[in-house]
Amino acid sequence: MRVKGGNVTHLRRKKVLKQAKGYFGSKHLLFKTAKEQVMHSNKYAYVSRRDRKNDFRKLWIKRINAACRMNDISYSKFMHGLKLAKIDVNRKMLSEIAIHNPEDFKALVEVAKKA
Repeated sequence: MRVKGGNVTHLRRKKVLKQAKGYFGSKHLLFKTAKEQVMHSNKYAYVSRRDRKNDFRKLWIKRINAACRMNDISYSKFMHGLKLAKIDVNRKMLSEIAIHNPEDFKALVEVAKKA
């Protein structure tokens, strides 16, 4: 007696095609190509979730650097000065301070210059 896929196969394929909704060409119509593309898409999403952390760190560093240059100090000297002054603030918070409270950032720059 042969085994029929029936419901299970149909639902599995339907699930993959639903995930492939919006893909170009046959990638959202044909099961085989859709499955391939969904697998690749999941891989890209996985990798990108890890890359996002690096991207944000780069962004924060650029913002801090820009704010530092406005206060006549380089990014590396500023960070070194903070380390010597034993001020432990992460780059995310430093970039937020640089954007929203320039006066407070200027005070941090002065502390770093003295150190």
